[in-house]
Amino acid sequence: MKYVNEQLFLAFAIIASLMVSQAAAQSKTAVPTYNIYSGNTHAHTSYTGSHGEQFQKSACKGIAVFGGEASPDSVDAWKAGYVASGTCPAIIIIRSTQYPGPSEVLKPDWQKYQGPPSAHFALAKSSHYDFYVTTDHSQEYNLNPPDISNKVWLDSKQAAEAATDNNFVAIRGYEHSENNGPNGQGHLNIINTAEYLNALDPNIDLTYLYNWLKTAKPNGEGPVVGTFNHPGPGQYNNWAYRDAEITDIMTMLEVINSNNKIHYEGFVNALDKGWKVSPVCGNDNHGLTGITRHTSRTFVLAPNKTKAAILDAMKHRRTYASLDQNIQCSYTVNDHIMGSTIPVSKNYTFNISINDPDTGNPKDKITKIDIVSDSGKVIQTIKVDAYSVKLTPVIRTTSNKYFFIRVYNAGGGDAAGADPEKPVAWLAPVWVSR
Repeated sequence: MKYVNEQLFLAFAIIASLMVSQAAAQSKTAVPTYNIYSGNTHAHTSYTGSHGEQFQKSACKGIAVFGGEASPDSVDAWKAGYVASGTCPAIIIIRSTQYPGPSEVLKPDWQKYQGPPSAHFALAKSSHYDFYVTTDHSQEYNLNPPDISNKVWLDSKQAAEAATDNNFVAIRGYEHSENNGPNGQGHLNIINTAEYLNALDPNIDLTYLYNWLKTAKPNGEGPVVGTFNHPGPGQYNNWAYRDAEITDIMTMLEVINSNNKIHYEGFVNALDKGWKVSPVCGNDNHGLTGITRHTSRTFVLAPNKTKAAILDAMKHRRTYASLDQNIQCSYTVNDHIMGSTIPVSKNYTFNISINDPDTGNPKDKITKIDIVSDSGKVIQTIKVDAYSVKLTPVIRTTSNKYFFIRVYNAGGGDAAGADPEKPVAWLAPVWVSR
């Protein structure tokens, strides 16, 4: 009887061990496999009706504002605008609504250069973008007053839904252009909300926007996310009004804007102020030609190419920005994917994978990788010379709060003004739970 009991115990032990091994294997295979998708997070269609490629070039510049003074019995008058005016204003603002300046003239064939969201999505799809976000200024005359039944707002939504398929994701957002708020200034892209605000309306400043975003409902599947657009070093009232809730909505920042304009100092300052933002490229094209002309991209790491998955990647900061239109980048730290917040450790083991498929072009060879940390300090530089690089450096530290990766290649990227001495890609940080 004792022998039988021992055999039964042994059998149960073997079964239990197999079950644990099977569960571990299932757990391991349940970890998402991320694909890399590229696109644009900042684009203006013809619904940004005050300016863009649809207008002929002119000597007019700047913005003139028409409105009342503080005194209730004062006379409305033109007053100083947000940008110094030249001989005539390129844009005028009347009662928080934006129009083209009176001297602006449409091109006779303007539809070749600019069009509605449906035209943008169609060209982006045929140009092999994986995703494309339209972000027209919400203070435009055709979007005011803000209303979910506004025909332009509805058309943008319907165009995005119609353009989305298994090979392409179209998303509607808007640009919140805070030019006159008492609590800081700066532009932000608000992506996938059901409603929208006009930043120029009275009393709508950054604090109002941040509080509104905390309760803003998404437009269908996927979360609401936001980006800081083309930031200066001390923009948004020097990165003020941050709390944990808004930090998890404003998850991205344009390190690249308009194809080759770099906003690196703003990125580092935002990180040092506690914002958990990952780099994106907003091409900020105000016309159709930028879709084919611009070569810089936002990249996201997502398990599949759906609206929900693309937005989830943005929400969880699995993004990078690059001046090269097809470079493939990813990394983990202590087995946590880029964009993560990870437990404190004495050793941080990186697993970095960089690959450029253009192996016939010597300018696309990867030449250097920087690991950057607090205050933008480079804590390790690794020189390489290959189209495909896999590295596993270890950083030992007890104080750093975040790390991110910069990548260089031999040509400096595909955008105009390429410089191999400067980074070609900026990858999402990993934050340490301190």
